[in-house]
Amino acid sequence: MTQMKAKLQHLIKDYGADFWGVADLAPAKDAILAQGGEIIAAYPRAISVGIALPKSIVDQLPNRADRAVAMNYREHCYHIINQRLDLITSRIGSLFQSAGYDSMPIPAAKRVDNEKHYAVFSHKLAAHLAGLGLIGKSCLLVTPQVGPRVRWSTVLTDAPLQATGSIQDEKCGDCTDCVDICPVQAFTGAPFRPEDPREKRYDVNKCHAYFEEMKQQDPAAYACGMCLYVCPHGKSYDFAMNE
Repeated sequence: MTQMKAKLQHLIKDYGADFWGVADLAPAKDAILAQGGEIIAAYPRAISVGIALPKSIVDQLPNRADRAVAMNYREHCYHIINQRLDLITSRIGSLFQSAGYDSMPIPAAKRVDNEKHYAVFSHKLAAHLAGLGLIGKSCLLVTPQVGPRVRWSTVLTDAPLQATGSIQDEKCGDCTDCVDICPVQAFTGAPFRPEDPREKRYDVNKCHAYFEEMKQQDPAAYACGMCLYVCPHGKSYDFAMNE
């Protein structure tokens, strides 16, 4: 398994990911079962992969009323980076399959429930359990290196990899920057607690309705992202962890 981990690490680095880690999913099995069903919940581990968003693009989000700014953010920070993540997780899945292990790459951005607005598996949950960051008041995964300015994807597997890192505690304290800047007041300001439902912290329907309204106005160029822009943990970029 040491050799397999080395191959995995080289693959992830070669494909340009900025973050990766292994999560033991046992602590969240009930939540995973409720969201994704028995097939998803049967996997004991997850490999979390993240790509940092370009600082130069995110820093322009206060000017997102400018069509060029909104289009650049949406096209690069969503479509292009999601494609990069899906390519990485597909290759990881093939690596484990060739070694005789079961694996399931989860698409970076594909919703399966249009009422609750969630995917078959939570990428930020895997990253959190892998010790890559904490979950903030914005419900985003906040890394020590670039804050929440990261897109994530996941590969579920039964390969006996050792979990990396440790779960990070909430560190938002009295900060309410993401709560205050939200155009539709979608966040309550409640800190993350694993036993609480998402609704205690975040009204996803407010966020969804806001995006639908913007999409109707201009389907090619609509963006928000103010919660990840404003987070003080994302103001400086430090990739010292990429060894």
